[in-house]
Amino acid sequence: MALRDTASRLLGLLVLLHTWGAWADVEVNMEDKVEVFSQDTAQITCMFTSAEGIGGTNIQWFYVSGSKDKQRIYFQDSIVKSVDKGTPFTDRISMNGTGATGAVVLTISNVQLTDEGEFICIIKSLTEGTGEGRTKLRVFAIPDDPTIEGVQTGISVNDLDASKIGSCEVRKGYPKPNITWYKNSTPLRNAPGAVGSGSVLVSSSTTTESSGLYSVISSLRMRVKKEDKNAEFYCEVTYFVPGATMMKETARINVTVYYLPTAVNIWVESPKGKIKEGDTVDLHCTGNGNSPSSVISIKYLKDDISWDTNEKLLENVTRHDSGVYACTSQDMETFDEILGNVTVFVNYLDTAVVIPEESVVVDKGGDLKATCNALSSLQTVTEWSKNGHKVSDGHSLILKNATFDTAGTYSCVVTVVDIEGMETSGELRVHVQGAPEIIKKDSTEIVTSEKAVELSCQARGYPSPTITWTTSDGKVIKSTSETETEEGAQSVVSVKVASNITAYCNASNEHGTDLVTFNIKVKTTLHSTTQATTQATTQATTTTTITTISSAAVVTETANPPKPIVKESNGFIIAIVIIFVLLLAILGSVLYFLYKKGKICGRSGKQDLTKERSSKDNIVVEMKSDNTEEAILLGVNGEKQPPNDQ
Repeated sequence: MALRDTASRLLGLLVLLHTWGAWADVEVNMEDKVEVFSQDTAQITCMFTSAEGIGGTNIQWFYVSGSKDKQRIYFQDSIVKSVDKGTPFTDRISMNGTGATGAVVLTISNVQLTDEGEFICIIKSLTEGTGEGRTKLRVFAIPDDPTIEGVQTGISVNDLDASKIGSCEVRKGYPKPNITWYKNSTPLRNAPGAVGSGSVLVSSSTTTESSGLYSVISSLRMRVKKEDKNAEFYCEVTYFVPGATMMKETARINVTVYYLPTAVNIWVESPKGKIKEGDTVDLHCTGNGNSPSSVISIKYLKDDISWDTNEKLLENVTRHDSGVYACTSQDMETFDEILGNVTVFVNYLDTAVVIPEESVVVDKGGDLKATCNALSSLQTVTEWSKNGHKVSDGHSLILKNATFDTAGTYSCVVTVVDIEGMETSGELRVHVQGAPEIIKKDSTEIVTSEKAVELSCQARGYPSPTITWTTSDGKVIKSTSETETEEGAQSVVSVKVASNITAYCNASNEHGTDLVTFNIKVKTTLHSTTQATTQATTQATTTTTITTISSAAVVTETANPPKPIVKESNGFIIAIVIIFVLLLAILGSVLYFLYKKGKICGRSGKQDLTKERSSKDNIVVEMKSDNTEEAILLGVNGEKQPPNDQ
């Protein structure tokens, strides 16, 4: 027991000595304020210095609302990290950092307007005491664009009380926005004064929405003067965002000031800028007073035409509508009249004139100069183009050393530089006369297996060439289609193909001709070659059979030979085979003739031998001719036998 007490005293003494040597307050540093938009995320940093480390400190966060109520929202020590339940921040806060680095960050998500207040970070050390830091959280919401509405009725300078000019409204801002009225860029302040000229009254009212946002309405009342007839009134809204003050302005409005006019003004409201034929001109007329007793009218002085209105639309104007237009204001009580005027000038652009007109013929290799212009009240520029491509600038078009490529339709566009959309156009058709030129295809060599081939031939030239078709054997082919093109003519024919053939396309006009040749070759197929070879082989076999019978007197019955299998052949091989067969036939005939004459093999001996065997071995061969169906019976010696001897 004594030993335990001694140990406790020693431990206490060590703690006391450590505390006495190192006791000091924990230092905590925080920003004075953190500013954030509503519904954004706020981060409040708490920085501190402590020698204890995270194991010897605990961290607490407190929130102080506008009512000065203090509420803990977070606690952390070396063992426990917890968000306090039942607070407005329970589900929206988290803390980053353990404190080991001397800094922790409290993160608040989906910040609400009610979150605005003071946040306290308390760092408590076991040996160094307690430190505390505070940061104010400010929440902002950008208001909607402000609106302004002016009075719809006129205000008389004779009114003794201040009249309402208009009202401005800005909605849903936080903190509360401020509204300032301006007249012609000069801010207006409350100046009630006595009843008299120059009184200004500005009044505002603020509404708190259920969301906590503020809406402000401001009204302006003042006593107008004659100089306020063209005054522009507008509002400026000042609102706050994190770290800055912002401003928005409303549109400008005018108020109608009633007073007896001293001058009137007439002007062209639209179109803005220069006027051209075809426009609709909007004339406006007004006086520097707007007394209900004053009547305004517009008058065209040239034709002495009047309209009892302060606005006149002149539709589809022409150059004849140019002139002076007057505005008259007449007071119906005093019959005094005030006059103002404006000069209206309608610019014009006549139809483009092309010289030569419509079309022109130029020799091949020749030159051409054409012009395109249009009468206008303003300066014009001209551009020439062909097939959508620009070819020249200026009123003149110069074409040198003309070719068939030069031919075509040229368009010119005359444009007024100062007025958009004011232009006119013309066309010139250029023909280049000369001997025709056939537009060659990539290839005129045609290999086909079809029974007919369609050929097309296109020629250019002027006058338009005539196209004719012929073949190598002098036949004329009739066109299936003839078309006149912009450059000349085009013809299409259908050529029947039985064998290799050459077709000619001839284009001609009064200046010359041109020719193109189409070589058409028949593609040889395996079927046709095999058929020809088979036929030749069959004929050769038949001839050989007959020759053998005649010379050797051997009885044979000729049958159709089997169809030979021909892999591939050509005309040359077939011809050689046929010649060889014919030579064999001729040789057989010669040998037979010599045999009959007894020149070979001792014909007399042969006859005796034949006679002895004639009763037994008479062999008969039946030959059918293409010209008769009669059977011809031949004996052993080639002599004709009667039918009953068979």
